[in-house]
Amino acid sequence: MRLLASVRSADEVLAAVSGGADIIDAKEPTRGSLGAVAPEVFAWIQARVPLDLELSAALGDVASPLEVRTRIAALGVVPRLTPVFLKLGFAGVGRPRRIKALLEVACTAAREMGCPSARVIAVAYADNENAGCADPGTVWDAAGSVGVAGVLLDTWSKGGRHLFNWIEPEAVRNLVNQARCAGLLTALAGGLGPEQLPAACQVDPDIVGFRGALCQGGRDGKVSRARVRRLKTLLEASNPVHQPN
Repeated sequence: MRLLASVRSADEVLAAVSGGADIIDAKEPTRGSLGAVAPEVFAWIQARVPLDLELSAALGDVASPLEVRTRIAALGVVPRLTPVFLKLGFAGVGRPRRIKALLEVACTAAREMGCPSARVIAVAYADNENAGCADPGTVWDAAGSVGVAGVLLDTWSKGGRHLFNWIEPEAVRNLVNQARCAGLLTALAGGLGPEQLPAACQVDPDIVGFRGALCQGGRDGKVSRARVRRLKTLLEASNPVHQPN
């Protein structure tokens, strides 16, 4: 499993990288589960991420093709050899065909952005009723049919509960296995910390994402190198059954 660290500014990148994060994710936590940073902030963040590390960007929830194209075009990704993951959620969108159509637009926009390593990640919410959107299985089915790179299971609500408060580990494992059978990268996030690592290891995704557990002062605080290192050490000691290529 790889550790994804969400950062909100260029100042947090060094702590995340030196702490051992495998993927640096640009996200503004005050804007919700998938809050996008401003384009200029993303430019500063990507400039500080070493070229041999994977980069990720939260682009928010989308409901129209125009929103998808606008958010991807505004990002200004500088080409790199390592993957650049573009995360899109679908709060407020319940129809499977609509989600599939939005993902098709996203894949096309990603191919046209001038960064060959750009990869679309479809985000589903374990608390989908709170988000007013389709359940994770529906998002998974749409993702598997349009050529996205992977799927992320997250939580839309950020009120102190974590992913496994909303969905049992066995159900998550079934979703991960389904995604793997479709050739998709798999990721988990949503209020996760050291206490949830045993359940995450049982599920065994490719990537586990963190924000609040990495920060002094919680989700809206600042990323701490020591906290990143602690979680990285715990992940390395977990010895998951599946190892990504």
